[in-house]
Amino acid sequence: MPSPSESRRRVRTYDPARTWRALGAQVGHARVAVRGLTGEQWKWPSGLPGWDVRLLVVHMVRQVEAVGVLLDEEPPPAGARTVGLDTWALSTAGIAAELDASTRAEEARTADPLAALDAAADRLAALADEATGSDRLVPSPFGAMRAADFLVTRLVELVVHSDDLARAAGVEVGFDRHAVAGAVRVLADALAAKAPGNAVEVRVPPYAAVQCVEGPRHTRGTPPNVVETDPMTWLRLAAGRAGFADEVDAARVSASGERADLAPYLPVLG
Repeated sequence: MPSPSESRRRVRTYDPARTWRALGAQVGHARVAVRGLTGEQWKWPSGLPGWDVRLLVVHMVRQVEAVGVLLDEEPPPAGARTVGLDTWALSTAGIAAELDASTRAEEARTADPLAALDAAADRLAALADEATGSDRLVPSPFGAMRAADFLVTRLVELVVHSDDLARAAGVEVGFDRHAVAGAVRVLADALAAKAPGNAVEVRVPPYAAVQCVEGPRHTRGTPPNVVETDPMTWLRLAAGRAGFADEVDAARVSASGERADLAPYLPVLG
């Protein structure tokens, strides 16, 4: 069952087979980019507090490995209450310190992050049948999740961190279109869950449009409060990599209307 907040509105669904293909493609893009890193680039700041590029790549490895790790664990009992993608996105900040500590511990054990990423990707490719089963449940730090939903969380992680890698190391990283679309939609829906309402329409063409923020409900014509941006800028805002006012000043975000300031509700992902 979805959480009460999720059950009060229509929950977006994702096709497991398409998610699987997108995840595999994005992992492939990450592998190509990591292979191109030089010795010095591994030591450059990642843009995340206290992390260099090597720590970032080890974290990416762990996000890929997590699919197999959770599938190996004892599944939650049938009929267990499940958490959805909104709950996942809005809860990740709560485990940030734990993730930092465990990533540092894993980095100390990792001799070759590229080899670790290759091994994680190879294992991932063998898990398709288990991971895409519509009824399969897996445990997560926030409660039971459908395996198919957990795969979508990996899309978000890989797309956001692929962008981190590209900006930190100055390397070109490919982005699978369906992976970006999934990440954009998850984080747009999470914003709507965090700031419920119908006063502001947030548009991220061509992938998402959601209404959020309490206030007068818009019913027809042009909404009085509109925020529009491109997919990558939205992902950076939603993940805390960019500030709303700065992106408006740089003309990467268009915001019109007295309620169109999303700064109080960002980021949505910890």
